[in-house]
Amino acid sequence: MSAPEAPDSVQAVVDDLLTAHANANPVDATFMGLGGWDGRLPPSTQDALDAYRLTLGRLEARAVALPAANSAADRLDARLAVAITRVNARLALERPNRLNPAWYTGEAAFSLISLLLPNPPAGAAEALAARLGRLPEFLNAGRLALDAQATPGGWSARARAEAAALAALLERGLPRHPLWTPEMAEPAAAAARAARAFAESLKGLPERDPACGPETLEFLMREAHGLDLTPREAEALALEGFSGALAGLQARARALDPDRDWREQLAQLEGLHPDLDDVPAVYAHWHQEAERRAAQADLVTPAEDYGLSFEPLPDWAREAAPDLYFLFYRSPPAERPGTGGVYWVFPPGGDAQAYLRAQNTAGIKLIHAVHHGSIGHHTQNARARAAGSRLARLAGTDCASGIAFLPGGSLIEGWACYAEDLMAEAQGFYTPLEELQLLYFELRNAATCLADIRLHSGVWSLAEMERFYTNEVGFPQARARSESIRNSIYPATRLMYWLGTRAIVAGRRASRLSAREYHDRLLSYGSLPVPWALEELRRSEGEHHA
Repeated sequence: MSAPEAPDSVQAVVDDLLTAHANANPVDATFMGLGGWDGRLPPSTQDALDAYRLTLGRLEARAVALPAANSAADRLDARLAVAITRVNARLALERPNRLNPAWYTGEAAFSLISLLLPNPPAGAAEALAARLGRLPEFLNAGRLALDAQATPGGWSARARAEAAALAALLERGLPRHPLWTPEMAEPAAAAARAARAFAESLKGLPERDPACGPETLEFLMREAHGLDLTPREAEALALEGFSGALAGLQARARALDPDRDWREQLAQLEGLHPDLDDVPAVYAHWHQEAERRAAQADLVTPAEDYGLSFEPLPDWAREAAPDLYFLFYRSPPAERPGTGGVYWVFPPGGDAQAYLRAQNTAGIKLIHAVHHGSIGHHTQNARARAAGSRLARLAGTDCASGIAFLPGGSLIEGWACYAEDLMAEAQGFYTPLEELQLLYFELRNAATCLADIRLHSGVWSLAEMERFYTNEVGFPQARARSESIRNSIYPATRLMYWLGTRAIVAGRRASRLSAREYHDRLLSYGSLPVPWALEELRRSEGEHHA
């Protein structure tokens, strides 16, 4: 008789899930720090997609069949495995990457950039050469897959811009990088030609609606974010939140200056900026000050043990970065984080005064120092890397176009938006006008949640979403356009900011813990749906008080 098979384990399922994901998404694997895939590009054939979906189905069945876990780490790994397999399988069926032109350009560009960033993987030069050689075949496969396919026009427009940025990176940026060798010149030129041919092939594709539909939206809200809400219920909450935030913003503006509305007052912030040469130093100052003040006020324990340096965007990235998903702050690879990360300070363009208006002190404090740095993404990522759940350690990894696993999103973005408000509890950190900006950010987050739901429920067209962002939220036209396109590609991503923040606030109100203890414990679970983290937190509180 053969020996009975050993029972399945959570970690066996997790290991097999990560292997399957890396096989299908090797660029994600590079960003996560998983070794073994750094020279590869994603397979893009229908056969490969079908095989991936079958693998996800088998993994979901194994995850569902796991016995009840005794530890929070195993419980969360099992729940995340079920969520990730279900979400990725459904999206692969209904919104396959291979039919999105921006997927090809994003993966192509970041297959290279993932190897060019600080703290590269071992063998980065060899992997870079391998990916360069494979880019023409990858992009040509995209041309064939998309030939005559109905495609949202915004997706094609984004892909054309990214293809031009990729060509610039290949021809002028990459030769400035230390990993460049003369042997790369020919494959880089071939890849640049393939990028331009790919962009040209997108012209004239028939149009289609980018909405995922209310059923898929509800599925993503439930399975990816752990939300017990229908899209209609969430829409009503977001509309109420938007109206309340607008009323609060108007009332605060009247109290500050009854002769000027909130838009005029917020415009005043653009004139309050550092000198041109001082911009990186001001980023670093407010990052450090936010960490110090948060600790002093007993709000949260900042990740001061993991460094963050503020450095000018390197020459090799400057031309390509504006049209790519090139983030100021990118989560370090969880599997090999090193001892510190880098925060890129983008350089001025041709208009130094416009650059300085954008680099106003309020924006530096709220967006760069708090949301992305200090107690925001910087601390959340550091705490996630120490989480017991391996999937929660990796879910929030910034990849070519978004995070590795969507179920990590509500805590990641919910926390970073919540952190902006949390710093208002450190008395004197914000000026009164900066606190008005905080109210505007609340309005903006409720608005983007509302727009996400209405677009993907079919209530609004992409043009209506764009008009809402311009007319009601105050986005400049270019930002309204790019934001709308991004929202249309990734359903249920913009809603996770406001709904995630809302859940964190509700959890704090219900908790008996001090502010620091509540926030530290919440972050300790890693990147996962906020409702799940709150369930574990309540469980631990109940065990403590039993």
